[in-house]
Amino acid sequence: MSPEESSRRVALARERMRLAGAELLLVDHGELLAWLGGFTCSETRYRALLLPLEGAPWWVIRALDTEPCKRQSPISEIHAYSDERDPWQAVADSLAMRGLERARIAVDPASYGFTVATQRRLSAALPEAHWVELEGLSDELRQCKSTEELALLRRAAAIADDTMAHLAATLREGERVRDVAARAAYRFLALGADSGDTGPISLARGDQGFLHARGLDQVLGRGDTLHVELIPKVGRYSARLMRPIVLGSPSAAQRQLAERLVRLQDRQFAAMAPGIEAREVDAVLRDAMLAEGLRVRYDNVSGYSLGLYALTPRLSDFSRCFHPAADWRLEAGMVFHMYVSAQGMAFSETIAVTATGVERLTLLPRRLLSMDEQG
Repeated sequence: MSPEESSRRVALARERMRLAGAELLLVDHGELLAWLGGFTCSETRYRALLLPLEGAPWWVIRALDTEPCKRQSPISEIHAYSDERDPWQAVADSLAMRGLERARIAVDPASYGFTVATQRRLSAALPEAHWVELEGLSDELRQCKSTEELALLRRAAAIADDTMAHLAATLREGERVRDVAARAAYRFLALGADSGDTGPISLARGDQGFLHARGLDQVLGRGDTLHVELIPKVGRYSARLMRPIVLGSPSAAQRQLAERLVRLQDRQFAAMAPGIEAREVDAVLRDAMLAEGLRVRYDNVSGYSLGLYALTPRLSDFSRCFHPAADWRLEAGMVFHMYVSAQGMAFSETIAVTATGVERLTLLPRRLLSMDEQG
């Protein structure tokens, strides 16, 4: 991240702190650590970034993580502790060194790092501190993407496009799903992705259950439809793309279904713009799918937030998602994974909201792919 981008993010966090009357922000959510501090690591031992309202921020991390933190983070001040020490006490000590042990400390109680145990330990180590809860802050600050963030998402989207086309061109009868996933993982790494984590790849059956199905040792046969969801990350920013790939030539019914799904989802994209309520966008797709009999039930969301992913338990960000009760409004800079599925087929795109509408970041042609029809 550039110095200008780092300053922008710090300013956004401090503005939220001022509104809440906090003197200090304690960050322990993996994704906000990366967004605000440029570095994140596992919670094998507790770690935190401390941002005061005035003055320089600092890290409290394991001594073992000091060198990677120095290389990745624009924040140079590090309070490192050895593994035999109590990490929560190390946080308290770093505050006491700066005369902040009685400060009003903002925390996000929805952070995966701010467990009940962490809250108890920090409260015991800082008995005179005042805690200010800002639930959802870790997601709220990151909702609207900057130019730098969108650039990383575009790079990830290009990897998804290339890899999907490559898989369709190389798919063969008799191979395992595992073999397809291995090619995708190699392609990701060769093209510059952070890792080879491909996303779900499975034989497609039903309306939605196949979206998260597993079965790497299933053998592909002619006539099967392979569901492929690709989730490459670049600089921790993930774009996502789904396509069905038919082993053989698609039937007329398959072509017709694919065209209907794409057409209805295109209508949904056309309805997306700043200020529009999320449930209105969802209804464009959901109501038409049910009315046309493409789905009997529609239990899942039709899209959710995309952006930075770090070491947290969640694989998808539902801080903003599209469903019948979603009463939030779209803003320019938001990025979403929008998807539609029915009868063994799923299509999805990475979509950025612009000042006037949307931009599709994944650019692969929106059609059913097949082993027999390339180009």
